[in-house]
Amino acid sequence: MMKPNNRALIFNAGPSALPLPVLEQAQEELVNYQGAGMSVMEMSHRGKDYEAIHNQAISLLKELLGIPANYDVLFLQGGGSLQFAMAPMNFLKAGQKAGYVLTGSWSEKAYKEAKTLGEAFEAASTKPGNYTSMPKPAELQYGPDTQYIHITANETIHGTQWQTFPDTGKVPLFADMSSDILSRPFDVNKFSLIYAGAQKNLAPAGVTIVIMRRELLEQANTQIPVILRYGTHAKDNSLYNTPPAFSIYMMNLVLNWIKELGGLQAMYQRNQKKAALIYDAIDLSQGFYRGHAVPEYRSLMNITFRLADEELEKKFLTEAKTAGFVGVNGHRSVGGCRASAYNAVPYEDCQALRDFMKEFQRNNG
Repeated sequence: MMKPNNRALIFNAGPSALPLPVLEQAQEELVNYQGAGMSVMEMSHRGKDYEAIHNQAISLLKELLGIPANYDVLFLQGGGSLQFAMAPMNFLKAGQKAGYVLTGSWSEKAYKEAKTLGEAFEAASTKPGNYTSMPKPAELQYGPDTQYIHITANETIHGTQWQTFPDTGKVPLFADMSSDILSRPFDVNKFSLIYAGAQKNLAPAGVTIVIMRRELLEQANTQIPVILRYGTHAKDNSLYNTPPAFSIYMMNLVLNWIKELGGLQAMYQRNQKKAALIYDAIDLSQGFYRGHAVPEYRSLMNITFRLADEELEKKFLTEAKTAGFVGVNGHRSVGGCRASAYNAVPYEDCQALRDFMKEFQRNNG
């Protein structure tokens, strides 16, 4: 089933759907950006046209997220995976230790990377329960000498999400928010460092945002390559080297789209309604569909579920693909099914998936 505009029903986990109005504006401006006679991809990153895009994106992020004045916003490259290494390279010096909260595959990767660079330990883990939940904030175990605590706000593979972020007091809290940034309001003041790859809720892959408390830079390790120091990029407004200009341009359009829709509170309400459609199809199926995550910790972004047996699951995925749904297969490491309902996925697409799930159950239950 294709939509009237010949767009697929996109539930990819990343790269994910982008808002159609954003794509249409980018299409209109692709060859000649606002009379400049060239594409954004052809502009100098030192020129005034690009600089205006760059600075507006920073300004919109600060506005939408309510970022305090004592934080820097950086545009980097390498995705969340580079941040797995860059954070400990900058803030985990010899003789120091950092706590990692293990809640799924992505937090495991961050932890393993940190362990190659310094003394990292498990502050909490939900692995014994097959990553179906998140820890309660009180369950985190660490001491006052801990350099920082690292969490993953949303686990795309297992479909779990922190509902209440821990308060770590004087110990800095770091967070990978690659898969749920801008999906709901939260208090930036709780965090000393936030990072997020663009390809879920922000833009096409290419840019990674880092939001960092400025005083944190005073503790940063300077015995690492210049380009891997957060201070380098903070000092030069993320223009130390050529930035991923087109991805930042697209992010600026997405941020404007979110603002026009009413900001993060409106986006949160929209995401709740979208996710509820699919979770209701699971919960009302009398066991035909089985959600992976404990309801209390269900992700609004990544809805993960299984069917009764592998053959039925294969049939479901085959028919879903034939019906025009893209990306509803689970991650290759765990199998199953997954619908990623990121910000740009329309409500109507979630309705269509809900209806398909009900029809498939009627025909195969």
